[in-house]
Amino acid sequence: MTTTRLRPPPLPTARGPLSVAVLTALRDGTGPDAPAPLPDAYGDDLQLALYTLYELHYQGFADVPEHLEWDPGLLALRARLEDGFLEALRADVPIRPDETPEAALDELQVEPADGGGVSHFLRDHGTLGHAREYAAIRSLYHLKEADPHAWVIPRLRGRAKAAMVAVEYDEFGAGRADEIHAQLFADLMADLGLDTAYGTYLDAAPAEALATVNLMSLFGLHRALRGALVGHFATVEVTSSPASRRLAQALERVGAGPAAVRFYTEHVEADAVHEQVVRHDVVAGLLEHEPHLADDVAFGVRATTYLEDRLAERLLSAWRSGATALRSGYSESAGAG
Repeated sequence: MTTTRLRPPPLPTARGPLSVAVLTALRDGTGPDAPAPLPDAYGDDLQLALYTLYELHYQGFADVPEHLEWDPGLLALRARLEDGFLEALRADVPIRPDETPEAALDELQVEPADGGGVSHFLRDHGTLGHAREYAAIRSLYHLKEADPHAWVIPRLRGRAKAAMVAVEYDEFGAGRADEIHAQLFADLMADLGLDTAYGTYLDAAPAEALATVNLMSLFGLHRALRGALVGHFATVEVTSSPASRRLAQALERVGAGPAAVRFYTEHVEADAVHEQVVRHDVVAGLLEHEPHLADDVAFGVRATTYLEDRLAERLLSAWRSGATALRSGYSESAGAG
């Protein structure tokens, strides 16, 4: 069953004391009474709390006043969570002194010999249930696809800005609402019998999925992290085309509808072109004006890859053991198995 929600989504269910504090503050309009010290930077509680605070800058939540987007107490708490998240990432993905953005991006094009990624699994072994789970989890990313990257546009100049706008223009449908990539993903979800309403599967998504979305929000909202945001965007474009080809083959194999297959076939050709534009104009253009941001671009590449690998490990570990990758209680809603 598919639906279209005309209001913002409801608030999610808390996953620990930190997210309880955030959700209570949003419901009551009071200052957040957050615990100290903070929980695991990659864990469910912190990632949900951070995701919820970031969502105030996107579609918001039903019955949460819009002015809370800029509430000083919530912003102060968000800064604490961001600091913890960034500190963990910088510790786990240190940049080598001699590393360049070009080298980091080149490494993305060397795929593992064992073909052990999520797109390989779905193409070769996945069921329709696996495809539905994957779409439900990825909906948190793809239903806001390109939105956080747009925040970097006013922070760029010259050919980097022109090229970024050109790629974003394609992401947003080149002037056609029905071709917006987020809409194409909603069409994919409808073909798979999933609820297409924005935010539906937030409670179903594991912390590893929330972290991948939080990363692009973190980079997008901070001018100081513009280099990392460009690195994130470049990583998405460099890795998209081959993975999209495998995912299109996976959906064809399990009998998904044409709209589901089309989302990925659209990305095979488009992102192969985007990759060249991003590498040679967005990244190179940024570094031409601001060469001191090279380490930040490389960090954006590495952090994106690190969190995507964590999510892949979560998905593959569950599927290979015959379990659902969704959080407890949501396998039926996304059609597991």
